[in-house]
Amino acid sequence: MENNRVKVKIYGQEYVIAGEKSREEIIQVAAHVDSKMQEVSDAAKNAGVVPSNLGVLAAVNITSEYFQVLEELEESKRINVQLEKDAQHYVQLWDESKKNYLDYKEETQAVVLQKDELLNQIKAQEEENRSLKEAVEAARTQTQSSMDAVVKEVEEKCRELENSFFDLQMENLQLKKELEKYRNNG
Repeated sequence: MENNRVKVKIYGQEYVIAGEKSREEIIQVAAHVDSKMQEVSDAAKNAGVVPSNLGVLAAVNITSEYFQVLEELEESKRINVQLEKDAQHYVQLWDESKKNYLDYKEETQAVVLQKDELLNQIKAQEEENRSLKEAVEAARTQTQSSMDAVVKEVEEKCRELENSFFDLQMENLQLKKELEKYRNNG
């Protein structure tokens, strides 16, 4: 890099400062030193003291600011490290949440499939129950019809037997009369 040479004025005196920084940065640094020296001078005048070495006091103030900035920088680094850890933690939580969501989604799909399968089984069972009820009703109707036919047939045979019995009784009476008649004639 090339060295920049810049003429600056600090506390009323001109200096030539050379450095690798840009011209604007060198002027900014010189302005800061000049400002600090003016501050120290004003503070000393207000206190009624004439500073013996204004440059040393300004350097002490600037160094104090420097250390304060270093502390703030370290605090910023510490906060940044913590933020990175927090970010990693939240990314991990996000990944876990995403995985849990996907697992939940899979489980839900499995439950839905299982529900559909159970509904299909229930429909099949209901259809089978309906068929069985129809078969039972048909068997009941057929049995009732068969029983009615058997009862009718038995009733018919009973009537025939009653008629035959009646005829036999009549014939028996007739025979008794004839037997009586033969006994009396006899």
